[in-house]
Amino acid sequence: MRARMPRGVAALALAATGALVLSACGGGGFSGNSNAPAQNTSAGPVKLTVMIGSSGDAETNAVKAAVGAWAKKTGNTVEVIAASDLGQQLGQAFASTTPPDLFYTDASKLGTFAKAGNLLAYGDQVKDAGFLPSLVKTFTYDGKFYCAPKDYSTLALEINTDMWTKAGLTDADIPKDWASLEAVAKKLTSGKVTGIVISDDINRSGAFIKQAGGWIVSDDGKTITADSAPAKAGLAEVQKMMKEGILKFAKDTTPATGWGGEAIGKGVAAMTIEGNWISGAKKDFPNLKYKVVELPAGPAGKGTLLFSNCWGIAAKSKNQAQSIDLVKSLITTDQQMKFADAFGVMPSTEEGAKAFAAKYPDSAAFVAGGDYAQGPVNLAGFDEVMTKFNSQLATLGKGGDPNAWLAELQKNGTAALGG
Repeated sequence: MRARMPRGVAALALAATGALVLSACGGGGFSGNSNAPAQNTSAGPVKLTVMIGSSGDAETNAVKAAVGAWAKKTGNTVEVIAASDLGQQLGQAFASTTPPDLFYTDASKLGTFAKAGNLLAYGDQVKDAGFLPSLVKTFTYDGKFYCAPKDYSTLALEINTDMWTKAGLTDADIPKDWASLEAVAKKLTSGKVTGIVISDDINRSGAFIKQAGGWIVSDDGKTITADSAPAKAGLAEVQKMMKEGILKFAKDTTPATGWGGEAIGKGVAAMTIEGNWISGAKKDFPNLKYKVVELPAGPAGKGTLLFSNCWGIAAKSKNQAQSIDLVKSLITTDQQMKFADAFGVMPSTEEGAKAFAAKYPDSAAFVAGGDYAQGPVNLAGFDEVMTKFNSQLATLGKGGDPNAWLAELQKNGTAALGG
């Protein structure tokens, strides 16, 4: 996905969210209307092609089983392609005359794909599924709900319970605001153990911006709001804890680690901020014991970040009606729970999210975050702007002026929005 996933553990993160960072697609787009009614220009049974970015055999096999059941019921056939590089392969496919009918689409790429004319805007045909409102907003671009969210993940606070108990802390000390987060982080910081360890980009520190009441863009997506007072306050809180030595980026721990899950697994972090893909860390660190709670609230209240993929349908597909019918079978609560059981993703509908929380109570904090989570910036051509900002943010622990970085992000983001 993401810049949201820890570097070097893409497969682990994808196992929980199925989300990928897709490169901007090449080609000049399409001359057709991406908002035209779904069409089927093929007579009789058709063959659909589905391209996914898979975390491994469990995900690939689960998708094949799901589409296979639909194919058997409808008389159509479906080929599932597990891309080795989804961004590159989608870019090549969009430039051809035969892109896959259905494919994973990362939320941060929605605007880029939509503006290029690569996506069919079919969201209104599946909106009755009862998706989480935050996910509908995430996959809405230029006023159009483009595609059905396939799953989601949010950030929560993971606590090493052994370290917590050793420090004399109890459930009564679970942080509810920034002040109590600082207090427990200080108690947990000792020697090579840092109270909080997070990854070094907007996809972790951005949660503090949201808790302060800000974000990179306005709710309607029409204005860049990066240099707002709340955004400055959010990063100021992160830098404050860094200066006090109670928060570090994963790369700055001793020994250096690749992401929060590795840091807490290796015992150099007492707490981290990660998504539900952290469950995969148990494979590498079987003795790790941790508890998941919602992130503490900031001055403006609760705030977390949301990551998701949708089921994108190609504007060039000749089998759009069948593709939509397949999507409808993939977003039922029953099918989404099968995906959850197979490779850990959380269902995208309100009914599915409740079923997931009931079956997996240890992940309830991730589900709760879906009610107030902030999705990624989905504006077209915004990748380069965010890459520059993330490179600056990665140096936060070495000093620097985050307000100046936000001002530059404001300038560059406004230019990208206008262009």
